[in-house]
Amino acid sequence: MHTRLTTFILFALLILTCGAGAGFAQEVDMVDPSFLANASSKAFHPQPHDLTNGQAHSRFGINGIDSIPNFNDHFFADGFDFNGNPNRHWYTNTVGNPPQMGGTTLLGAPLQPVNVELDDANGNLRIVGGHPLISDATKFVAPVLGSPVFSNFTYSSGADPTQFSDAIQRAQYFNKMKPDWHTLLLAAPKPALTMHIRQSANCPTGPKSAGCNYTFSLNADGTCCRFILVNDNPPDFVFETGLGGIVVTDISNNVITTKDMSSFLFPNVFLFFGNTNNCCVLGFHTYFFEPGSDPELRWVLNYSSWISPGLFGAAFTDVTGLSHEIAETYNDPFVVSDNVHNLTPFTLAPNGGCSEVLETGDVIEGLPNATFPITLNGFVYHPQNEALQQWFKFESPSSALGHAYSYPDTTVVPQLSPPQKFNCQP
Repeated sequence: MHTRLTTFILFALLILTCGAGAGFAQEVDMVDPSFLANASSKAFHPQPHDLTNGQAHSRFGINGIDSIPNFNDHFFADGFDFNGNPNRHWYTNTVGNPPQMGGTTLLGAPLQPVNVELDDANGNLRIVGGHPLISDATKFVAPVLGSPVFSNFTYSSGADPTQFSDAIQRAQYFNKMKPDWHTLLLAAPKPALTMHIRQSANCPTGPKSAGCNYTFSLNADGTCCRFILVNDNPPDFVFETGLGGIVVTDISNNVITTKDMSSFLFPNVFLFFGNTNNCCVLGFHTYFFEPGSDPELRWVLNYSSWISPGLFGAAFTDVTGLSHEIAETYNDPFVVSDNVHNLTPFTLAPNGGCSEVLETGDVIEGLPNATFPITLNGFVYHPQNEALQQWFKFESPSSALGHAYSYPDTTVVPQLSPPQKFNCQP
């Protein structure tokens, strides 16, 4: 099988403005626990998988693929495509079945904890202060399963408790859906896997240098790890050698299938590019595909890290990243892979970002009220609010529940973006 990684959308590229502390100078690739305290966000969007239109008008989804259920729609608004050409006719692609049909769509949702082992340049497990550098993801499985991502809570978009992303979809399609319409995840925890990260042989004399494959911070008791930062430079280094191997192993062993929305759960593991001034990616969603398959086999998945309290302040913690990625997957499962579906007019987001793709979480990330605290199963979770499709469509008034442009907190995006020129130029 020659399955490989295609395009992906990154959750947040945080640009660090703080320096490393001096408390851990005994290891050149260690940083102080406060290293992530000051950060600002920047969205990143790579190139699409291909430029084929397929059947853009097809109501029942992307033509010629074997993947999760999805449906197409379209809208009209003035704007510009990726190449700067004026465009008025746009197409969307969404997970599930059309809301006008009603009924419940059930999606398998494997939850794969990924332990991370930090190795030396020779591939041997590192020991620091008598402790092996292995970060355990399994301890976060139970709180994730108990979170609003997979467990039910009551929202204004329905009388009955439901999952977080389903509640958002029901608000978005409130005036089109039949009352019994749902798109739900069937959580299925899987045995843990281990991803090995080998340190570079030329890791220089400081954690902000470009030559290190990873940096890390220890817990207060000296165990691994408060967090791990992994270098994804050159591009796709991590995914081809690390995550890519894990996903292909799961595919080969039928742990995840083309009918699943799979989550790979990491323990405070974030990505940077080149050096830690270009950090950190907290999660992304994507799909793997098998070239030459007919129909094309697509495995939809996300990389998401549990975020322990205090790393990024109150704005990002626990399931913020996971909720962001799954909600975005619902609205853009194939990450604008054909350069047609879920390409939108350029918009200027409330957080200052310029957007041209239907990534509902990117619009809100980094705002003071980005998360929607929910107390569930005795724990206060922080899923992220999401922009609704109506905002990307320049729809006025919004056809969503209460004419909203965001949900569950409808005040986060109170109004439409002004019309934007190509690349949001002045």
